Amino acid sequence: MMTIEQIIDGIRKKSYAPVYFLMGEEPYFIDVITDYILSHVLTEEQKGFNMTTLYGKDTDVNSIIMASRRFPMMSPYQLVVVREAQNIKDIEKLAVYCEHPLNSTVLVVCYKYSSLDKRKKNLPNLLKRKGDCLNQKKLYENKLPAWIDHYLKKRHFTITPPASQMLADYLGNDLGRICNELDKLSIVLPKETQITPDHIEKNIGISKEYNVFELQNALGNKDVLKANRIINFFAANTNNNPMVKTISSLYYYFSRLLIYHVTPDKSQNSVASALQIKPFFVNDYVRAARNYPLAKVVKIISILREYDVKSKGIGSNAAPEDLQREMIYKILH
Repeated sequence: MMTIEQIIDGIRKKSYAPVYFLMGEEPYFIDVITDYILSHVLTEEQKGFNMTTLYGKDTDVNSIIMASRRFPMMSPYQLVVVREAQNIKDIEKLAVYCEHPLNSTVLVVCYKYSSLDKRKKNLPNLLKRKGDCLNQKKLYENKLPAWIDHYLKKRHFTITPPASQMLADYLGNDLGRICNELDKLSIVLPKETQITPDHIEKNIGISKEYNVFELQNALGNKDVLKANRIINFFAANTNNNPMVKTISSLYYYFSRLLIYHVTPDKSQNSVASALQIKPFFVNDYVRAARNYPLAKVVKIISILREYDVKSKGIGSNAAPEDLQREMIYKILH
């Protein structure tokens, strides 16, 4: 399997593979590569005669093979793009074409939200030898702040650690949505700006005071008043602050606190590495560990699991906002 950088570098150098099979749980990178191919392989004039777009629900493998075996007109290449390929039955039969692909065809297969069946090895093995294959998993939530930093750096912006964590906590690992919001910031802010929570609150609408990141800080510091203010804000704005998202974020937070307690080397770099966080945030976990001994952290993780079940209507008929308040009370006391 290749990385997105390797695939795009090859396209940039005009070293086109006859087949690009782009699959995986994360659709954002599939779209990035597809858009890059669309903008580089053919000119706008060439696309009229040499570009075919097929959709998984409306096509089959035989139609893809027939389109791919045509020769280009007044162009060195023709482009065949298959979208929603995950809806095609017997996609494995594409191996017939991949065995002897046409060098004048660039076939792009967009197979989103899943991967090829590993038990059927014929097509994957052929793709390794004859084409470029991407299998992109969802980005883990603890990797999001670094990814946001990297995305903005390429656009000549920087971002403070609290701001990147704030975005990650609020938007989750939907990279397409994150990019849309970051692109908004890059339009309204001057280049070289260091993005702060103030910029995010003003331009994206995420409150810098009432968000999951600030709730974590309030709980870590055992600031009862602030934690209750935030959870009451969540209760009044349930659409933007669903309980499932709050529980998920708190579970990651207290799981990291558990790791902190059992990490023998408490130096800043060692803790940052063990928790997979920036050194900037280590002191937050040092303070939280003083407030929550190991036994209490274990109990809190159990509480979060209990309320995750209750939030799904199992064992409780209480409203989500009431469940959230009850959960926060049990964490703090």
